[in-house]
Amino acid sequence: MQIATIGLDLAKHWFQIHGVDVEGRTVVRKRLKRADVPRFFSEVPPCLIGMEACATAHYWARQIAKYGHQVKLMPPAYVKPYVRRGKNDERDAEAICEAVTRPNMRFVAVKSDDQQAFLMVHRARELLVRQRTMSACAVRAHLAEFGVIAPQGRQRVDQLVEWLDTEEGKRLPVLAHEALRVLVIHLEELSTRIASLEAELAKLHRSNPIAQLLSTIPGVGPITSTALVATVPDPSVFRSGREFAAWIGLTPRQNSSGGKEKLGRITKKGDVYLRHLLVIGARNVVRFPKARALVGAAWIDSLLARRRPMVVAVAVANKMARIIWAMMTTGECYRRVAAS
Repeated sequence: MQIATIGLDLAKHWFQIHGVDVEGRTVVRKRLKRADVPRFFSEVPPCLIGMEACATAHYWARQIAKYGHQVKLMPPAYVKPYVRRGKNDERDAEAICEAVTRPNMRFVAVKSDDQQAFLMVHRARELLVRQRTMSACAVRAHLAEFGVIAPQGRQRVDQLVEWLDTEEGKRLPVLAHEALRVLVIHLEELSTRIASLEAELAKLHRSNPIAQLLSTIPGVGPITSTALVATVPDPSVFRSGREFAAWIGLTPRQNSSGGKEKLGRITKKGDVYLRHLLVIGARNVVRFPKARALVGAAWIDSLLARRRPMVVAVAVANKMARIIWAMMTTGECYRRVAAS
């Protein structure tokens, strides 16, 4: 029988196949080793392939598409409702095969090799920044045990590093001084590597017109703009700016029923890294009057009069996400809000 749709459940070594014909009847149910996957799809006539957008999904989507198949990726959370009672690889593949045919299913754009490499630079920088913060906190905490403290802020840790080289700092126990010196060296190496990655991101920013376009938005710099370009290769998969903001997790959680709308805190679903960058940019917009004037000073000031600054920053980040979607889909430049 002619296979019309295949659900592919990805794994590290074993892959599960579930295929149906045009009428939805199961025609193939097979377990494949990793090395046998390319040969299987090279022998199958072109059809619709569904996969969850999980680890290695973009790689396999590119490989399978080379054989003429139409490959679609779906968020795992949207596939889960189609899993029948109990969970195993066969039922997961069957659920994927069912979900990919739904007309209202939301799909994930397949990233190219360059886009994934682009995003990998961001992930590496994010990891190093996290490690640098941990090392700085360790230096601060260890010295506090000896009564040496410094004001808050990562830059203030430099004062503690300088103190270690003073006569008073050298009076610390030898073992403590050596341990702190190792942490300081590690901290300096991390800062050097982060600067190297940020220089690479700056080069990518200068060579990408979409990233340069997004950088005109207040609160969006080279790091945020390049992360957006790498993470969202095709903004047309979102029907509106609100849907894009909801995907990032910046829209209120709904608990509405019986015609009564109840809105809670933001959902925090979607891409954590993008949400983190947008909220940081929005906090700078709320903090500085010149940036507020570009986004809408009257609107932000009215929010600050009745809400905490962090809540206002999230609202501004929501607005920024909608602006970003509009600019990515239309190619228009950012237009500052007219003063009222």
